[in-house]
Amino acid sequence: MIEVRGLKKSIRNGTRTVEILKGIDLVVPAGEFIAIMGASGSGKSTLLGLLAGLDTPTEGQVLLDGTEISHLAEDELAQVRGRKIGFVFQSYQLIPTLTALENVLLPHELNSSGDGLERSRNLLRSVGLGDRMHHYPVQLSGGEQQRVALARAFVVEPPIVMADEPTGNLDSTNGEHVLSLLLDRNRETATTLVLVTHDPAIADRADRRIVLRDGLILSDDRRVNHSNEDHR
Repeated sequence: MIEVRGLKKSIRNGTRTVEILKGIDLVVPAGEFIAIMGASGSGKSTLLGLLAGLDTPTEGQVLLDGTEISHLAEDELAQVRGRKIGFVFQSYQLIPTLTALENVLLPHELNSSGDGLERSRNLLRSVGLGDRMHHYPVQLSGGEQQRVALARAFVVEPPIVMADEPTGNLDSTNGEHVLSLLLDRNRETATTLVLVTHDPAIADRADRRIVLRDGLILSDDRRVNHSNEDHR
């Protein structure tokens, strides 16, 4: 589902070039849940952004479901992202002038045909927000906003969901709720799940844990994961 070949990313800082990723090779099979870990500055969020097509590599390739995305024109890249990826940000990234229902519906209107309204309603019900559909983000708690963001990521039924510290701004109860919703999606629909986290307890629930250090893969371990055995 995801293939990375010789991925490098560097930026210019004045007269100096800073290497963020120094050569990443990675293959993620369909349906796998991988957790990406590493200290601050290790390159994990940069890697996730490159996998999602939110940034362009300095060198190397990223293939999503067989499509090479690294150097696509922006309109073609937007179409691939819209069909293949649901992205969940730590900071929710909801549109403040849209209701919860409108936020969820928007990707469907941009990327899919047919009426997505009932699907959007059902997704909000499934994340426990059936009574909050017409509330604006400012009227929702952090946990509620993140659940809206999850429903939005799921609305076009993407084969890949990527999440950058999705529980990082939440208390333990809301964090567990959000993680459970992501795991349910991975188990029930075989959605490939790529999650950046600093929390070892979350990584322990993944099929595979990848640790970055200084822009390189330090370790890549497949794990015995009893909680996910029902979809293996």
